[in-house]
Amino acid sequence: MVRVKICGITCLEDAMAASELGADAVGFVFADSPRKVSVDRVGEIVRAIPPYVSTVGVFLDHPPSEVKRIREVCGLDMVQLQGNESEEDLEEIGGRIVKAVHPETMNLSAESYSGALLLLDSRDELGRGGTGKTLDWRAVRGMFPGRVVILAGGLRPDNVEEAIRIVKPYAVDVCSGVESSPGKKDHGKIESFINRAKAP
Repeated sequence: MVRVKICGITCLEDAMAASELGADAVGFVFADSPRKVSVDRVGEIVRAIPPYVSTVGVFLDHPPSEVKRIREVCGLDMVQLQGNESEEDLEEIGGRIVKAVHPETMNLSAESYSGALLLLDSRDELGRGGTGKTLDWRAVRGMFPGRVVILAGGLRPDNVEEAIRIVKPYAVDVCSGVESSPGKKDHGKIESFINRAKAP
């Protein structure tokens, strides 16, 4: 069964709703964004949600030392790197890492970022992910054989089943597709997204 991460969580209410509705992971954005949350707030949420839900910190070209500090202070299970981090940065950070890659614009191979899970995402004109734009699913299908792949980029309740059917990812990652406004989740959309992603 495909796993689901609800990203861009900014409050305990949304984190609890995602957990209760069947999310496998929740994500917190530490990069500049309408969804950016403080270290203190994330720490409070992480301590309050059920332990069976994985917690992920999202970073964009932060120094490895800062990523490690925030991971420890907040008690995060893993980190997600959305920028131009190098293989050396990943090695220095250590632990469980998700590395966002942009197949349309990056020169990648199946061995790229070998110590990380790969998150396939679309990219804006500044080279950042989290755009809400849909990837060409057929183009990325099978691009990284033998690797654990997470699919992001423009996923919504109405298209996630098709995306999963085509790409066959290990997990899907959604943010804006389940929001009522930036940083505020629509719990009905979360429920619909999870149910459709996990449908037999």
